Amino acid sequence: MMNNLAFDYTINDAVTISPLAEEKLLEIVSSESDIEGIRIYVSGGGCNGMTYGMTLVESATEFDCNWERNGLKLYVDAVALNFLEGMEIDYVTQGLNSSFVFKNVFSSTGGSGACGSCGAAGGGCA
Repeated sequence: MMNNLAFDYTINDAVTISPLAEEKLLEIVSSESDIEGIRIYVSGGGCNGMTYGMTLVESATEFDCNWERNGLKLYVDAVALNFLEGMEIDYVTQGLNSSFVFKNVFSSTGGSGACGSCGAAGGGCA
């Protein structure tokens, strides 16, 4: 039997963005002429946990899920979205340093991002 359910490419509430982060991302996208939005990506894994980041993109791909609000467009590969469920992107200033921060990145996988037994015989990352 054929399943007629279509894949929903809208991120909805899987990823939230603080108002300040949204404002800063809009500033970045608006300052670039050929940029359509921001791609959120996940890479790595293993003992150091996953690495989360963002990059500018000219257009979405056929594999992207999307999030759009107030003119800001975010894209996430459908596979990477599984690792971002429940994540919040914030923009934090501490002293002279300001950066985007990914909060709650392990809420869906139950991991802690730490590895207590790397290098130990028979040890592995939980």
